[in-house]
Amino acid sequence: MVAYKLFKLRKNNTLGSLFINAGAILPFNKWMHAKAYRTKGFAFRPGWHSTHKPIAPHLSMKNRVWAKVEIRNYKTQIRPKNQGGKWYLSKWIKIDKILLDKSSNRGNMST
Repeated sequence: MVAYKLFKLRKNNTLGSLFINAGAILPFNKWMHAKAYRTKGFAFRPGWHSTHKPIAPHLSMKNRVWAKVEIRNYKTQIRPKNQGGKWYLSKWIKIDKILLDKSSNRGNMST
């Protein structure tokens, strides 16, 4: 299934998760299995978090980009509208491409 995920975009143009296991470099076009990390200050919601639309009003876009992803083995979780509404928590994810941001020239990294 197609979904959307917000990633940290580093200066070297690699992608990473926003908060949990944020140091990992996440590759394009490779299926990645979710690992569960308990992180102080965050609710324990194991799985890759993605959304049905590239919208997450509660999160900053600074040094971040939306990507179109594919997900497998997912559960739907309804969140408040100010958090984007519908989230998916999936066991598998594959990053397909970065969505172009017309205000930045950093959105053309897809392979």
